[in-house]
Amino acid sequence: MKLSRRGLIKAFSLGIAAIAVLLVRNILLMDENQNKEILIRNNYVRALEDLSAAADNINNTLEKQLYAGTAEQQSALADKLFSEAQTAKAAMLQLPMQELSLENTYKFLSQVGNYARSLARKTEDGEELSDREYKDLKTLHEFAEKLSKQMWSLEESVSSGETDISSVSNNNKKNGSSPQVTEGFTEFEQGFESYPTLIYDGPFSDHLMEKDPLMLKNEPEVSQNKALERASMLLNISSNDLSRVEEQDGDMPSWVFYDKDQSVACAVTKQGGFVSYFLKSRKPNSASLSVDEAVQKAMDFVSDAGYQNMKLTYHERVNNVVTVNFAYRIDGVVCYTDLVKVSVAMDDGEILGFETAGYLVNHKKRSFPDETISMPECRKKLSPYLNCIDEGKAVIPSEGGKELYCYEFKCETEDGRHVLVYINAETGREEQILILLESESGTLAM
Repeated sequence: MKLSRRGLIKAFSLGIAAIAVLLVRNILLMDENQNKEILIRNNYVRALEDLSAAADNINNTLEKQLYAGTAEQQSALADKLFSEAQTAKAAMLQLPMQELSLENTYKFLSQVGNYARSLARKTEDGEELSDREYKDLKTLHEFAEKLSKQMWSLEESVSSGETDISSVSNNNKKNGSSPQVTEGFTEFEQGFESYPTLIYDGPFSDHLMEKDPLMLKNEPEVSQNKALERASMLLNISSNDLSRVEEQDGDMPSWVFYDKDQSVACAVTKQGGFVSYFLKSRKPNSASLSVDEAVQKAMDFVSDAGYQNMKLTYHERVNNVVTVNFAYRIDGVVCYTDLVKVSVAMDDGEILGFETAGYLVNHKKRSFPDETISMPECRKKLSPYLNCIDEGKAVIPSEGGKELYCYEFKCETEDGRHVLVYINAETGREEQILILLESESGTLAM
């Protein structure tokens, strides 16, 4: 049968259409499979990030436990350690490592919290920890530090694309492959020869925003125009450049002003007309100023903005921006509740960020108790693993958001690291321990 020219064209068109349908179908199937792979990979990456963070927290909490000198702090740290270990185990169960025998890793995560709790109960009963128990804690800390480093290294490898975690599955076992993602765990598993035989968590920022702003009480409301005037004065730009405005609700109702490119944002409270923050999105590409010069720029800005009696506490350099934290100081007492934060560009000294929420929420007139436990008496409560090199007085927030009047002891560890210990000047209770991370980029507290 001979097809007509029209028939040939029709058959050719139908063939093209069929091919097109098959192509579209294949593309859709490929997209669907690709989307599934992306979803699986993202879930694995999220679990790995959770595990890395939990391992890091276990490491930090174990080190704090070495420096805890009271039963109350031992107990609090033990509970935190137990919770972080549970988080780590839950994250491990979401990773594709069923082909490995991870008995030692699970044993470590199961025992570390329970052992810490047993030591806490011992101190609560009035007993002191033995040299052997301190040695065991130190060994556990070393294992936790090793696990933390390996997990963050693995997380970095996955995030950069060097290791494809989504290719790891039980099917790989059939092919005899040895996925890279398991190497960190394998190395950790093989390092348990020295594992002890066990016999048997910026400082003070977490609770700053959990109450009504004290400085805004009884303050009169300001108009939008007045708020705009204060924003432009602090930013040192024309009010005409802040052409867009929004209203912000919540515990601190504010007017928020933006420039036309939305590269600048500034919030001014409706009550009192205080600038609670401003941000500039510019990213400096170079550094002409030193860290010390940037810190001085921040100190000058805070003073010019009307914040007096502010003590420099910590600073951190990230890329070409230095962020500086200040706390209010009165009568020789540093109030770590009343915080101001300033970010400075290192190319020209421009102030890129300013935040006063901690100060606005907590600042008030304070009186301090006369009858307290003496500083030397409280110093005796420090861990034998710490050498006190400086001391002072401070106000810190409690778990419930209340203020605690404490002695602040700056201490040094055996390896030269610095630790801050806060002991309640009224009760003698060890309230808080912070480990200082000091580098050329600045100092952070954990």
